[in-house]
Amino acid sequence: MKAHIPRKRFGQNFLQDQGVIGDIITCIAPQAADAMVEIGPGLAALTAPLLDKLDQLHVVEIDRDIVSRLSGRFAPGKLHIHNADALTFDFGALAAQLAPGGKIRLVGNLPYNISTPLLFHLASFAAQIEDCHFMLQNEVVLRMVAEPGCADYGRLGVMLQYHFHMEKLLDVPPDAFYPPPKVDSAIVRMIPRPFELAVHSLGALEQLVAQAFAQRRKTLRNNLKGVARDDDLDALGISANARPENVSTLDYVRLANRLAGL
Repeated sequence: MKAHIPRKRFGQNFLQDQGVIGDIITCIAPQAADAMVEIGPGLAALTAPLLDKLDQLHVVEIDRDIVSRLSGRFAPGKLHIHNADALTFDFGALAAQLAPGGKIRLVGNLPYNISTPLLFHLASFAAQIEDCHFMLQNEVVLRMVAEPGCADYGRLGVMLQYHFHMEKLLDVPPDAFYPPPKVDSAIVRMIPRPFELAVHSLGALEQLVAQAFAQRRKTLRNNLKGVARDDDLDALGISANARPENVSTLDYVRLANRLAGL
């Protein structure tokens, strides 16, 4: 079979460093009966060692050429392939199929060119997820795990931290891939957590946070003009003169609920 040519439109950079692969498998700690789903299996750098430890593995792959390669390499009873776009795939329906009353585990080397919308899509299934272990651009991981007051803290961190506890686990250099990306990479662990305070409308929270961070160097008073009044902020102990990166996820939830009249 001819070597697969990485496709730029799918953001394909294939992991090949065996030491890094071993470290990732150790972090995931797969158990035989796990309901595991891999996003973007590529040339099976993680797929093969995962299958060595799992009873079965489901993978979501958009590239038909890779689907053909995987089908010819692994037994269909062991590897279950979903030829689909992860951005629109219904992970909730798969969770209901694989783990009735339980949850699925997600792993993958996510395409860097769609990482943010994909993470937001996956967050909508947080209630049906046990944990996630993802390879992402290091810059994105830093934004995901950043705390209020940090320069990396922003819309992505606020929205994901509403759903998940997140931890950066490993740094991965460009030369661990073929072709090597022009950025450093990292492994992040995401574990869904119970809401400290449930938001009335997730869509309203998303809109509020997007508006708050529309211009990072401006104050909440300026960025939320026409959305929230000073007395809304004062009632929650949030300074109208604060910049958006100094407001916690919980306070954004509290403000979104207040603006909804709750």
